Amino acid sequence: MTPKNSKTTKNVTKSTNKSTKEGVYVPSLLNLYKKVIVPEMLKKFSYSNVMEVPKINSICLNIGLGDAKTNSKGLESAVNELTLISGQRAVITTAKNDISNFKIRKGWPVGCKVTLRSKKMYEFLERLISVALPRTRDFRGLSFKSFDARGNYNFGIKEQIIFTEIDYDKIQSINGINVTIVTSSNNNDEAYYLLKMFGLPLRDKPKKNKAA
Repeated sequence: MTPKNSKTTKNVTKSTNKSTKEGVYVPSLLNLYKKVIVPEMLKKFSYSNVMEVPKINSICLNIGLGDAKTNSKGLESAVNELTLISGQRAVITTAKNDISNFKIRKGWPVGCKVTLRSKKMYEFLERLISVALPRTRDFRGLSFKSFDARGNYNFGIKEQIIFTEIDYDKIQSINGINVTIVTSSNNNDEAYYLLKMFGLPLRDKPKKNKAA
């Protein structure tokens, strides 16, 4: 009797393992990248290899607080808010050097930050594009000039209350958030079209007039 039971349990475990592998959750933006963006980028920039197609490596969120050294409640509130927004525990950032003009010493808290990768990164980007940015007051698109020379994109959010995770009655103050999208691209054009295909509301670049 025992060997038959052991065989049945092995069969059950194998079937459950197969079902879990088949039912693995994949974010919708990651599916979009693999099925749509990669083929489009291959056509547009004529890469010789699929591995050359740029991708998003990480998204960094940062909140700077000028009164963090004296306002501990404000710092704690900012950490909790950034944790709710990102779905990952925020880390308190400290000053690396003494700055006499701002009366800050090395090691004092100056804000908080979060670095998102993998599935959480794609989930946050989807919420940002489809929910948060459209709720911004007088929103007319993001500037296409905020790329650095290495294909990374930086922009600021003036109010954290555009995210639905934030309860307006529980916040200490209105804080801005700096968002940095780090890509594997080496130039701005590739990174621009990559983020544009993801659905990030970037303004259109002006077309260059060809000389007659």
